Amino acid sequence: MRLRVEVTTAAQEIPWRDVLRPGRGIVYEILSEFAPELGARLHESGWGPYRMVPVGHSAPRFSGAARRRDHGRYVTGGPGVVEFSSPLPEVVEALTAGLSRARVLDWGGTALRVSGVTAVEPPDFSDGSARMVSVTPVVVKGPPARDDAGGRVRAQRWLLPGEAEWEVFFLRNLRRKAESLGLDPEVGLTEVWRVGPKRSFAVGEGKKIGAEVGVTLAGAPETLRAVSSWGLGVANLAGFGSVAS
Repeated sequence: MRLRVEVTTAAQEIPWRDVLRPGRGIVYEILSEFAPELGARLHESGWGPYRMVPVGHSAPRFSGAARRRDHGRYVTGGPGVVEFSSPLPEVVEALTAGLSRARVLDWGGTALRVSGVTAVEPPDFSDGSARMVSVTPVVVKGPPARDDAGGRVRAQRWLLPGEAEWEVFFLRNLRRKAESLGLDPEVGLTEVWRVGPKRSFAVGEGKKIGAEVGVTLAGAPETLRAVSSWGLGVANLAGFGSVAS
């Protein structure tokens, strides 16, 4: 399920380093108050055999900002929306309690005044097909790059759509998510019908690289619903791979 939080701000921009980064802290702050044991479990050991964290969020988006695009700035101002999502009912319950009581979200120093919270159920996907598009970059982590002798060159390697191994690791992530939730892991990629520009965003002390994508997936309806609520690719709790509602 997805929680659509309507916000307003007087700020004219958000620094790029804070476009996604504050969401993770807001999630854990709410969980620490309304579901402390669950929050501690997710923070310390994740969920399921792969220690994944089934929570995602978007960046704040402002309808008026699209008319005031400024290259190099993340433009804000006026009414907007930021979304939080999870396939776990207990996480959604805690986030609903916290967000519905919040008057202001501190988004990395930018005050987002909360004017409403709406729960949005994922589509049924009853035919076993799901057309999804992300509103933040999808990050796919590949195997480490190696030199001719087999030695590791880089510890992390971010794959982009169109690269040889992107589909393999994109699907592996989706299947691990399904296994983490005890769902049918047989998920297929039917089509990549949109690829946005390459983007990098700050996370912790570093950056992750990805691109917004539109994909058509095939699988069990319950699995597709969970993926829609969780997100595409890795680092969903950091704001990557958030699926449009």
